[in-house]
Amino acid sequence: MIKSLINEYGLPWVFNRLLYSAKLKMMRTIPSTEKFFEKAVAIKRIDIFDIDVHRLEQFLIDLPSEKKKEIITIADKASEGKIKVFSSIELDYGNPINWHYNPITKAEVDKTLKWYKIPDFDPERGDIKVIWEASRFVHFFYFARAYLITKEQKYYDAFSYQLKNWIKDNRYSYGANYKCGQEATLRMINALITYSVFRSCGLYNQIDVDNLCKLVEGSYKKVLSNFFYAHKCIKNNHTISEITGLIVGAWCSHDKKSLEQAYRLLDKEIEKQFFKDGGYIQHSFNYQRFALQLMEFILKISKKTTMYMSDRSKSLIKSSVLLMYQMQDDTGDVPNYGSNDGALIFPVTSCGYRDFSPVINTLYALLEGKRIYNTGDYDEELLWFIDKKIEEIPITEIKRISSEFKQSGFYSLRYENSFLMVILQNFKTRPAQMDQLHIDIWHKGKNILCDSGTYSYATDIGKQLALTAAHNTVKVDNNEQMKKHGPFLIYDWTSSRDVIHNSNSFSGTMVSKNGYKHTRDIKITSWGYKINDKVIGNASYCEFYFHTPFEVKIIQGGFELLDKDVVLCKVEVDSKGIVLNKAYRSLYYLKKEEINCASIRCNMNYKKCSIKFDIRLIN
Repeated sequence: MIKSLINEYGLPWVFNRLLYSAKLKMMRTIPSTEKFFEKAVAIKRIDIFDIDVHRLEQFLIDLPSEKKKEIITIADKASEGKIKVFSSIELDYGNPINWHYNPITKAEVDKTLKWYKIPDFDPERGDIKVIWEASRFVHFFYFARAYLITKEQKYYDAFSYQLKNWIKDNRYSYGANYKCGQEATLRMINALITYSVFRSCGLYNQIDVDNLCKLVEGSYKKVLSNFFYAHKCIKNNHTISEITGLIVGAWCSHDKKSLEQAYRLLDKEIEKQFFKDGGYIQHSFNYQRFALQLMEFILKISKKTTMYMSDRSKSLIKSSVLLMYQMQDDTGDVPNYGSNDGALIFPVTSCGYRDFSPVINTLYALLEGKRIYNTGDYDEELLWFIDKKIEEIPITEIKRISSEFKQSGFYSLRYENSFLMVILQNFKTRPAQMDQLHIDIWHKGKNILCDSGTYSYATDIGKQLALTAAHNTVKVDNNEQMKKHGPFLIYDWTSSRDVIHNSNSFSGTMVSKNGYKHTRDIKITSWGYKINDKVIGNASYCEFYFHTPFEVKIIQGGFELLDKDVVLCKVEVDSKGIVLNKAYRSLYYLKKEEINCASIRCNMNYKKCSIKFDIRLIN
């Protein structure tokens, strides 16, 4: 394992992880050593975000009544401590809010404990992300939006009171909410943006300003004191988040030198994290959107900071936006690829969480001065981050086509009212799931063959959903595609070979260090897709999986997928051993649904196995 970590992650990463572990051990043993990593800061201003509330107010008022009602309801419940978390479920944190409480397990973290004495994973406490969700202040956006719709001051009062209460109940640097610099950054950003809305409406006082200064001070200090971990050990969206925290903190401190340094760090990190073809380092569409929303914020505040990311960074972000657009269904959704923790850090749209159109549209407009989509509910996000009237932003037409993003490992085939995405990556950075040669198929806006998702990083179900058998690919004997340690550490990475892609076909081979090769050939036909799989390896059998949220009916020569007795497609296969089992899919963090999984087991004769699938789409 150690050899694989050094080869795949690099000796500097291994060394830095050991160094960070030593730092934590030292602070736990000798608490006074924490001061060696602290820096004094002085917050002098907080008005980093400006917004035209009149345009935003008119847009919100013009929303359909049911969407306005939803915003108001979420805001009303949040004012009572019943907060919508992970973009999907409502949890009761109490009134006043207990910022150290997990409503699912009913466990509370001792707020007098130093952050480094609180474990990342604790079965009794449960997923620490549940505690963090309330303190992200994502629900503050609903207070601002509900106020603009109703003009009722109670929403400002809720914002002001909860901010004051949080400061009172979270002493730096104690408790779970000072454990993560990314959480501190998001909390700071969301509070400052919400404040800008109420400030523009004349609703603020010196107490708000003082509390925000304290919030920014504590958040900035947290990021500064532990940035080594995000920068040298994690190298993902946490790093970009915390660099954003450095930018905000430096500007609020009137520290031009640190601000310039933070922007230089940002450009370097964007070049590391966004591949040239638009892919993202974390191998996850959810985390890709997370990083892109941070880019919206940074581009927006450039007028205030008078500093700008490089043209190179903008080009990489644009490529990322276009990749996501090409992997998008016409419904706005994308395959549930990679780790998905339910994060939507700026919920400034009445579109659903699974609709990626708002961020795609907004960032393309920020970078190119043009919109991708016609007028729709997703335009609200434009009004939060762009200083133009919507009607002043022209629309450009970009056609979705069969696409190849070879560096990132995404390939799509477009066929009439459907598209297929297949994954085959040659990893240069840490993998997230065992999903090589997984296929997603969408037909008439329905995800008929789907990815299982994530559910939770801290549960057995969540751990299972990251494995090979949770994807539409092949498992050989009891081997995983790669080896895994803990919830995140994957090693002995697979590699790809012989990839060929054009507008009508895909072919590629995954090589596993666990002793086998899997080749998948896909062709568009007049009736759908033809798939030919070959597996070579020293094994006794291999098993092919098809996950679907629709009903499965086994028929002669294969099986059908049905939606309310209407056949969506037929999967014809030259095998009689079709087994139907129940499985889980998670479209939202901590939310799961039962789905169907059809599997076919084949013997490895002479260390080889070959099987063909014809996927006939019903129009």
